[in-house]
Amino acid sequence: MKDIMSSYQIQEQNTHNEKIDVVIIGGLAFSSLKSFQLNPVNTSFGKVDVYIGKISDQNIAVIPRHSGEQYHVPPHRINYRANIQAVYELKAERIISVNSVGSMKNHTLGSFILFDDFLDFTKHRISTFFDNKTMHVDMSQPYCPQIKKHLSESLVCRGLNYFEGVYACTEGPRFETKAEINMLSHFADFVGMTGVPEVILAKELDICYASIGLVTNYACGLSSERLTVDEVMDVVNDSRNLLYDVISDTISRLPENRDCSCMCATYNARI
Repeated sequence: MKDIMSSYQIQEQNTHNEKIDVVIIGGLAFSSLKSFQLNPVNTSFGKVDVYIGKISDQNIAVIPRHSGEQYHVPPHRINYRANIQAVYELKAERIISVNSVGSMKNHTLGSFILFDDFLDFTKHRISTFFDNKTMHVDMSQPYCPQIKKHLSESLVCRGLNYFEGVYACTEGPRFETKAEINMLSHFADFVGMTGVPEVILAKELDICYASIGLVTNYACGLSSERLTVDEVMDVVNDSRNLLYDVISDTISRLPENRDCSCMCATYNARI
């Protein structure tokens, strides 16, 4: 799939000294913005392409998680640790994640989703920064309640229906089987391939993280039609502008200071 960024005129920058207020980690539905400028961030896990600009007079960075030099990076090959480390290097304290999801409960295509909790069914992804220390990070409230509250208010103010529920993350890149969806649907509402380990890694750095999902397809077995990438992209393209508006509203509503437990996720967590 062609990355939306390839059609934009990007000017590369080497440094950025202004404080970043919010980082948007975008999937297919939120890859980049025309006016943003490329500012690569080097981390100990690799280089990350970061695009910096303004939304609602706030300094915003966008990290397109599928962006590769020559191809669309599949979900199981995304450098999640580098992306979250780049947020930390930018000294940003908030992340809004955008995820495409499949519905396991017959939600209308194009519906917006706010995640309450998650189930991790990934297999081979490194999900911690602490390889040589034992860090039992608190995951009792994975998604930042402060960001989520303002996402909800933005959706309501625009008259948009949305759902909340549990997100199940699978390894990919294949779609799930009917049997897998039948099992997962007993415990979760939506399924996707990119939300984990992002949320865990953000918690390990005491960064606020919330996700807004877009229902792009019905999970395998819920429709008589064959599941294809084309239907996913059709929904993404139809909802792209609305998604930007909701996130823009949310950014304008966020207070300067955090008022949540996210900043204390690692408190008293190390053995």
